[in-house]
Amino acid sequence: MSIEKVKSYFANYGMENKIIQLKESSATVELAAQALGCEPERIAKTLSFRAEEEVVLIVAAGDAKIDNRKYREEFGTKAKMLSANEVEPLTGHMIGGVCPFAVNEGVSIYLDQSLQRFQTVFPACGSRNSAIELMIEQLEEHSKYIKWIDVCKGWEN
Repeated sequence: MSIEKVKSYFANYGMENKIIQLKESSATVELAAQALGCEPERIAKTLSFRAEEEVVLIVAAGDAKIDNRKYREEFGTKAKMLSANEVEPLTGHMIGGVCPFAVNEGVSIYLDQSLQRFQTVFPACGSRNSAIELMIEQLEEHSKYIKWIDVCKGWEN
């Protein structure tokens, strides 16, 4: 189970107790915000794409949407999300629990600038009812991201 991989990862940093196990589902931005009692935009959703032969995870604010033009400029290809059947085998996490921690080898992680307006955000932790509150610097450290990118729209105002 992928939450166990995430717990094990955070145990290496003495942070496994920071993982929030929810009774209710946090599989969508709206459900996660409601369960955590925070604004939907502070949910750090992880979106799964295929860019040519590469599996790409983009972590973005809950109110951000992929901008196809910006995505194409960044990755040189059309934005193509992984199919439901591909997500878990390729990323290591189930739909609703995809996160940028303890992912399969070869997965590339990018952070969208829509997150930079917050001090802390809530990414999932490998299950449909888990999350962790991290400062942006902690998200950078633990996601092992490649770089900050600008591929989203709808959050600017």
